[in-house]
Amino acid sequence: MPGLSLSTLRDRWRLFTGAILTVALGVALVQSSLVVLMSTGEPEIPAGASGREAEHIREGYVGAATLLGMVVPLALFLAVFIVGSTFAFTVAQRRRELALLRMLGGSRPQLVGLLLAEAVLLGLVGSAFGAVLAAPATWAQSSLLVRLGFLPDGFTAVWSFAVLPWSFGFGVAVAVAGVLTAAWRAARTHPLDALRDAPSAARVMTVGRWLVGLSALACAAPLVAAGQSADLLGALLIAMAVSILGAVGLSRLSPLVVPLTGRLVGLVLRTSPLGELAQANLRDGVRRSASTAAPLIVLVALLVGLTGALGSLARATGEDLKRNTAADLVVESSGADAARIAALPGVAVASPQTPLEVSVTAQHREEGRSWRRTHHSGIVAVDPAAYGRTHRPKPRRGSLADLRGRTIAVGPGLAGEGLRVGSAVTARIGDRRVKLRIVALMRETLENNSETFLVPRDLIPPALTADTRTETLVQVAPGTDPRAVADRVRAAGIGEVRTLAAWARGRVDAQQRGNVGILAVLMGMSGLYAAVAVVNAIVIAGAERRAEFAVARVTGLTRSQVVRTALVESAAVAFIGLALGGLVAAAALAGFRDGPGGVRILAVPWGLIGWLVVSTFVITTVANLLTTLAATRPVPVSLVAARE
Repeated sequence: MPGLSLSTLRDRWRLFTGAILTVALGVALVQSSLVVLMSTGEPEIPAGASGREAEHIREGYVGAATLLGMVVPLALFLAVFIVGSTFAFTVAQRRRELALLRMLGGSRPQLVGLLLAEAVLLGLVGSAFGAVLAAPATWAQSSLLVRLGFLPDGFTAVWSFAVLPWSFGFGVAVAVAGVLTAAWRAARTHPLDALRDAPSAARVMTVGRWLVGLSALACAAPLVAAGQSADLLGALLIAMAVSILGAVGLSRLSPLVVPLTGRLVGLVLRTSPLGELAQANLRDGVRRSASTAAPLIVLVALLVGLTGALGSLARATGEDLKRNTAADLVVESSGADAARIAALPGVAVASPQTPLEVSVTAQHREEGRSWRRTHHSGIVAVDPAAYGRTHRPKPRRGSLADLRGRTIAVGPGLAGEGLRVGSAVTARIGDRRVKLRIVALMRETLENNSETFLVPRDLIPPALTADTRTETLVQVAPGTDPRAVADRVRAAGIGEVRTLAAWARGRVDAQQRGNVGILAVLMGMSGLYAAVAVVNAIVIAGAERRAEFAVARVTGLTRSQVVRTALVESAAVAFIGLALGGLVAAAALAGFRDGPGGVRILAVPWGLIGWLVVSTFVITTVANLLTTLAATRPVPVSLVAARE
C-alpha cells in the first residue's frame, strides 16, 4: 500500500501540489510561532531600564505570547479546512481510478488505507518544505511583532530542534484530518456509479455535508441573536465565533447555490451561446465550483468580519471618549506650561493630567484569592475638582472629593482588578515610599491602556511634573468661541491644541493601528491560504477538463470562445464565494449596530471589501485564463477520445 501511494503521488503530483503547499505553509507558520513563543518565555530587561519601561516590556511579551497563541489554532483550522476541501476535490477527480481499484478487488478498508497512506506521505513532504520555510517565517514574524511594539528592538528568536517533531506531527495530523472524510466517502462509492462520465450534481450534497453545514449554521444562529443584546466585548467574541461557524456552514452548503448562480448567468447571458454553455457547466460542475468558492467564503468571512468588529470597537471607543469627556479643547504641553492655561481669558476649567514616573504596589483581591502587584504605567496626577468637572462618569465607589493629601483613586484601567475603597497601597514617589488610602474607584471605559491610578497633584513635587508631557482638558466659558481660546493658547506658546473630536480620534487611531497590526498577523496567512487553495482548485479542474474543452472545440467553438466560457464560470464562482462570505460577515457584525448612548458604531470596511473583490476577480481570472490556455493548447482531435 505505501508503494502504491508513493507511485500515485509521483505520477499525479499536480493534483497534490496545492495540498502540499498548504501543509507547508501551516507547518512553517506553526513552527515559527512555536520558536518565537519559546523565546518570549522570560523577557530580558535591559540594565538601567525604568520600572515603566520594564513593565511595558513584560506586557509586550505577554501580548506577543497571547497573539501567537491565537495564530496556532487559527492556522490549524485553516490548514485542516483547506487541505480537507482540496483533497476532497482531488479524490472526486479520481473517481474512475478509485472505482477501477474497487473493480480489481480492492476492499473499502484497503481504499481508505491507500488514501490515508497518501495523506501521511503528503504530510511528510509538506512538513519538510514547511521546516525549510520556517526560518524566513520566524524572522518575518519576529520583525512584525517588533514593529507592532509587542517585542523590544533587538529581539532574536532562539532556534530549538525540539520544535521539529511537533512540526512534522502537525503536518501529518493536518493532512490525515483533511483526508479522512474524503477517504471514507470515496470508500463508500459504488464502482459502477463512479465510472459514469457525468455523476449527478445532487450527489455532491452528501449526508456529511448536510450534517456539518446545518450544524454549523445551527450553532451560529443563536450567537447572532445573542449578539444583539451583548456588550461590546461580547459582540467582538461573538463576531469571531460567527465568522468561523458561518464560513464552515455556508462552504459546506455552497453546492446548493451553484445551480442558482448558473441560472442567474443564464438570465444575464441568455442571448449568448457562451452564456448558456457556462450555465450548463456550472450546473454540472457543482463540486468543482464549490471547491473553488469554499476558501473564498472563509477568507471573506474572517477578514471582513474581524476587521469590521475591531473597527466598530474602535469607533465605539471614540464615541465613549467623547461622551464621557466634558471639554471643548485638549492641550498637550509640559507640566509647567499646563499651569498657565487656567489664567487665559475664556478658560472656565483646565484639568491637567500628567503621567508620572512612580510605582504603586497594591493588594488585589478577587474570588477568594489575593495577590500583590506593582504598577508603573498609567499613574496620572490630576486636580480632583477639575477632573470631576471634565469627566462625566462618577466614581463607582467613593468620591473624588476625598482625593487630597495621602490618598489615591483607582482609575478605569484597573476598575475590575479587585481593588477596594479604604484599602492601602504603597507608592514610591522619587526617593520616598508613601502609604496611600484608596478613596475612589472609577468606572471602566472602553479605551485600552486607560489610567490605572489617579493621584492628587498636591502630593507630587512640582519638579517631577514640570517637564513631563501633560494633557489638559479645557472647558471654555459660556459664550466664548473655542477657536479664540485655542488661538490664545498657541499665541502664548503653551503647546499643541486640538478639538475634543480630533483628540478622541487620535487616541482611537492609535488603538486601531494596534488592531490592524494584529489582523496583519492573524489574517495575512488567511489570504495566502485562500489564494493557494483557489488557484489549486482551478489548476486541478482545468487539467482534468482537457477532453471537455476539446469536444467543445470540435463541435464548432473556437479556442477563444472556450476560454471566454471558462472565464464566465470563474467570475460566477468568485461571485458565489464573495457573496456567501459577505453574508457571514454581515451576520457577524450584526451586534455592532448600536454603541454607547445609542450611537451607531458599525464600521463597515468598505475599502477592504473593494480590495477583496478586485483581488479575487483578478486572481481567479488570471489563474483560469492561464489554466484554460494550457488545457486547450493540444490539437482537439487528439483529446476527444481521451479519458483522464
